[in-house]
Amino acid sequence: MRSDPPSALLDRVRKLLAKAEAEGVTPLEAEALTAKAAELMARYGIDRARLAASQPDTDRPGSRVIDIDNPWAQVRAHLLAGLAGAMRCQCVLLGTTRPGARIHVFGYTSDLERADILYTSLLLQMARGLTAAMVPAGVRSVRAWRRSWLLGFVTAVISRVKAAEDRAASSPESETPGGPSTALVLADRALVVRRQLEQAYPVTRRTRITYSGRGYSDGYAQGQRADIGNARLKSARALSRS
Repeated sequence: MRSDPPSALLDRVRKLLAKAEAEGVTPLEAEALTAKAAELMARYGIDRARLAASQPDTDRPGSRVIDIDNPWAQVRAHLLAGLAGAMRCQCVLLGTTRPGARIHVFGYTSDLERADILYTSLLLQMARGLTAAMVPAGVRSVRAWRRSWLLGFVTAVISRVKAAEDRAASSPESETPGGPSTALVLADRALVVRRQLEQAYPVTRRTRITYSGRGYSDGYAQGQRADIGNARLKSARALSRS
């Protein structure tokens, strides 16, 4: 483990986000602060994984069932599943008789927590961005354009989060002399999570989400600008437990 324990990394994330959200901070300063916060969030995930490799009680595998309400429940589910997957969780989309969507997320506690934090933030950013987006004149279906915008946003932010996670995992700083490699630690955790999912759902199939509108590129551009680290670490969570 590096000199900073996981709890210290979270404290640093809180301080960076508080500075980024303070009055008088310029957009460029806020972007730099929140980018650093996202980097520390990824490091936190690696540190928790490595700590649990030697002290299993510090980070146990678990799961959460999340109900997602309309509007745009399927897009929100896509966002949650993508973020969770980038943070080394695995998801199953469940059938439901109620409007909306239901997802069962499997992963280690620290990774479920991190996915929760970013999902909470990005839902708000996505809603604000869609409200501000100007639908081009001549669009035949405003709803289809907005849905494609949302999917473009989701694709961009998931890609950015995955890149941050990959950088943290491959960094020389993530290794501990004399201990198992980070790659091996993460591979072992992935196997545990996969077995947990397969025990609960022996038969699954892949699903795809499609779009027909022309707003995808605009949404993708907005997703590239989204803050992937600006949710405060607090007890209130947007992912309701079932």
